[in-house]
Amino acid sequence: MPGDDGVRRSTVTINDVARAARVSPSTVSNLLNGRDERMRARTRRRVLKAMDELGYQPSRVARQLRTGVSHVIGLVVPSVANPFWGGLARVIEAEALGHGYQVLLCNSERRPDRERSYVEVLWADGVRTVVLGTSLPSLSHLVPVIERGLCLVAFDRESQPDDPPVVNVSVDNRLGARLVSSHLVSLGHRRIGFVSGPIATVSRRQRLAGYRDALAEARLPLDDKLVWAEGEPDGFGDVEGAELGREGMAALLSLPDPPTAVVAINDIYAIGAISAAQEQELSVPKDLSVAGFDDIALARLYNPPLTTVRQPLEDMARFVMDVVRKAHDTAPAAPSSIAVAPQLVVRASTGAPPRQRRQRAAPKRSA
Repeated sequence: MPGDDGVRRSTVTINDVARAARVSPSTVSNLLNGRDERMRARTRRRVLKAMDELGYQPSRVARQLRTGVSHVIGLVVPSVANPFWGGLARVIEAEALGHGYQVLLCNSERRPDRERSYVEVLWADGVRTVVLGTSLPSLSHLVPVIERGLCLVAFDRESQPDDPPVVNVSVDNRLGARLVSSHLVSLGHRRIGFVSGPIATVSRRQRLAGYRDALAEARLPLDDKLVWAEGEPDGFGDVEGAELGREGMAALLSLPDPPTAVVAINDIYAIGAISAAQEQELSVPKDLSVAGFDDIALARLYNPPLTTVRQPLEDMARFVMDVVRKAHDTAPAAPSSIAVAPQLVVRASTGAPPRQRRQRAAPKRSA
């Protein structure tokens, strides 16, 4: 079907777009290949409008053959059923589109075989950069494709001694867990629990270490009975996190001396933990304080709004795209690890322990 200017959509070329936008073909090419940093915003809008009106679809294969660069990146996450990973996918895609890249999204459930399968398929389709949301201790299952030249950015993971050449991007999980645990200590809590699925990932190990750091700094005993870290051995709770949080909280509340506060491994676990408390007719935070990690969109809307640790996803997405663009412009980035500073966000799900509340409310006796 011809377009408004008589050009058939199936045969639209860069030259057609350039004429419609009143720019040179090289300007259109620069935009298509992500070289538009110095392009005026109105010029960029005019080119994009012309492409849309003419129905221009750049050939990904032809562009890769011409430039040697694929402007498609793979994003492999555990599961978008966890809103944190859905949020990451959103900000990565927005940042990528802003630089002329497209994103292919895959869900791996943190299974090494599925991670490798998706990465191999992406490689076979010409994708040379993959952002992998994973925190597995070993990436040995990806060494063969990395040795072929894949640029791999591991997200939510700090570097490990036997790592292949990858770039690791993560929030400082240990610091974040220490901040939120110290917040509970500062409120007067002395029995603080920790709820997680299996401690089988790098990030979870770091968060548990941060929790223990805070207790040690406060000279509080480390009671292993207050740490609930159960579930399927190869499961990580990305899908069933709320149910695991509910189960873990119920177990801690059944102890002879239960905690007055709980740190959950993430916000979804925290929401499940609050549900378990409410099932036992406990009020949060009046009877029990609960804190999470991640600051997903639901955290501030939940009842009560959730105290948590914010991961600066927008900043992290920009760093990831810097790595991607540098790898495409020159050579794959050198192996490195960056840990971004977390931010404690205090909301209504945490407060003083019940005993201190009663003491504060008690009237003073006259002399």
